[in-house]
Amino acid sequence: MDETYAEEEYLQLSGIQHFAFCRRQWALIHIEQQWVENPLTADGRIFHDRAHDEKQTEMRGDLLTVRGLRIKSAELGISGICDVVEFRASESGIHLQGYEGLWDVVPIEYKRGNCDFSRADSLQLCAEAICLEEMLCCKILFGYLFWGESHRREKVVFDEPLRKAVRESFAEMHQYLKRGCTPKVKTGKWCAKCSMKDICLPELTKTQSVKTYIRERLAE
Repeated sequence: MDETYAEEEYLQLSGIQHFAFCRRQWALIHIEQQWVENPLTADGRIFHDRAHDEKQTEMRGDLLTVRGLRIKSAELGISGICDVVEFRASESGIHLQGYEGLWDVVPIEYKRGNCDFSRADSLQLCAEAICLEEMLCCKILFGYLFWGESHRREKVVFDEPLRKAVRESFAEMHQYLKRGCTPKVKTGKWCAKCSMKDICLPELTKTQSVKTYIRERLAE
């Protein structure tokens, strides 16, 4: 990708998870600036706040842990925050200012729940790795998803198909934002868990006309 973005064009990195879940949900939040919280989103927000609220930097032996690290990528046109980045002492890593030796870089994204692995989580974590690679001039091969309830880690390998999906997703998101376009909804079982369903009104995508929908709602 040859194009780079100015900072005023940057998207929220975390938006790729909304986008992977539902393009319309992402547009309602990030283009139309609408938001409704439900118990699931509230739990997730509190969980991440706690992860970021801990001591920012911690050194234990050959492991340096940094929390709440701000990251960005001019290539992808995004910015965000890493929950945790681990720097591990290595023979072939990168130099870190203020620390001796070489270090490998491993991003870790915290998720509430119990190993409910999804494609959206992998895309978000890979996007974080791409930002770190651009900022630190390094190559990151893998990262981890950490599950709050089970306290387990799931390894995610940043292969080329995953990286390509990240690049294509953000390119599409930039195009939607540039046009100010909110995609039409595609209904499915996922709609029931969406905090935005009362704003999205997925019922409007059924074969009935808008006039019929309004008449039925007024009759309730």
